[in-house]
Amino acid sequence: MVGGGICGLGAALLLARDGHEVTVLEKDDDPIPRSVDDCWDAWDRRGVAQFRQPHNFMPGMRLLLEDELPDVQEAMVDAGAARFDMVYPMPSWLRDSGPQPIDDKLWSHAIRRPTGEWVFLHSVLQEANIRWRQGISVTGLTTGTSVHVGIPHVTGVRTSDGDEIKADLVIDSSGRGSRGSSWLTEIDAHAPQESRVAGHFTYVTRYFEGPDPERIAPVLSELGSLSILCLPGERRTWSTTLFVSSNDPLARLLRRERAYMRVIRAHPLHAHWVEGTPISDVLVMGGVVDRYRRLATDDGPVVTGFVAIADAGACSNPSAGRGMTVGMLHAQRLRDVLRRFPDDPWKLAKEFDEITERDLRPWYDAQVASDGLRFAAMEAARTGQRPPTPSDPLTRDMALLRTGMLANGDLFRLGLEYLGTLASAQDIMNRPGVRARMQEAFAQFAKDPPPAMPAPSREQLLELAS
Repeated sequence: MVGGGICGLGAALLLARDGHEVTVLEKDDDPIPRSVDDCWDAWDRRGVAQFRQPHNFMPGMRLLLEDELPDVQEAMVDAGAARFDMVYPMPSWLRDSGPQPIDDKLWSHAIRRPTGEWVFLHSVLQEANIRWRQGISVTGLTTGTSVHVGIPHVTGVRTSDGDEIKADLVIDSSGRGSRGSSWLTEIDAHAPQESRVAGHFTYVTRYFEGPDPERIAPVLSELGSLSILCLPGERRTWSTTLFVSSNDPLARLLRRERAYMRVIRAHPLHAHWVEGTPISDVLVMGGVVDRYRRLATDDGPVVTGFVAIADAGACSNPSAGRGMTVGMLHAQRLRDVLRRFPDDPWKLAKEFDEITERDLRPWYDAQVASDGLRFAAMEAARTGQRPPTPSDPLTRDMALLRTGMLANGDLFRLGLEYLGTLASAQDIMNRPGVRARMQEAFAQFAKDPPPAMPAPSREQLLELAS
């Protein structure tokens, strides 16, 4: 396992408890905090750029952990994770017919990334079938006799200290910064198919502690050229994030603490989220690329003995908060494929590619479409233009889903199934009658839009930030 982030650790646990011997190679050599109390102040994790940016442990992750790793889930609760209900409070303008059976699934545990990762790592360190090796950088792959004509077969990795570590399967879980593509070209494998969309957004975050703020606005509020994300954490901590188009002058101005605080305080439904005690500076992240790598062509896999999971395979806009959950679903699929093909590297690679395309690719495609919609709306609000009409079917469906959530409690829950990583947007929109209901809501809102959340004008935002 190359990479010891949350998805790599989770994958290691799933495989080890299925009888496999797993070695995790983590390049960061930062000392591991001795207790969960030290995570926030004492853990750097220099190799994870987003380590102190907000993360969501979505309902889909909670349900997976309940089924697969219940002890990890219990340890998160012991570490102070709070219950985060995605349904209630519901936006005030929505008609709701009362609690529904799906509500039991639409909640999660709120916990900051350092605390959550420490819980996963603590479980890994206690697992007999896992060997944890820290401060080890992988520089390339080793190969052996091909198991399929013309396709390289990976037999292990080379490390920065000159070692070669043998493995029946090398799993790349090294995140957004994965060098997997260059490793493959170095062994004369066909280059992976890759789609990339340049990063559109800049994210500016600050953390606080104190009495839990009341949630009176959506967790993610889209307000013209600006979005506000307010996420609870464990033990009475939380984060507030502003994100804007990277083309926007606000992307530079909001890096200053005073400007950041003034802008949030000018939003009546969000101002109380910055009234706690700050426990971080203003943290900035930008240039995040949406990227999907497929280790196969139309003729089949480009390599055997090597797979990529989670962000090493596909990564997208982190404001959606689904990266860890989709990554863990990917790891679960790999475990299941290994059960069927433990001794056939070609069938394993082929089946894992097909399952990734079927089950994981839809999440990436929907996020890219959703990002395009939001970026176009931000740019239109920034420049005083009308956003363009979506031209492709998936983007139109994402527009319907986003708007339909504002119609009533039932459609709101359908949207939450997607946001909470319980069902892909494509599956939801293809359910009988759903698209028609969404189209009806969309048409109604064109005539009678819901009330806008109170927010400063564009001119006032620039004045506040300046």
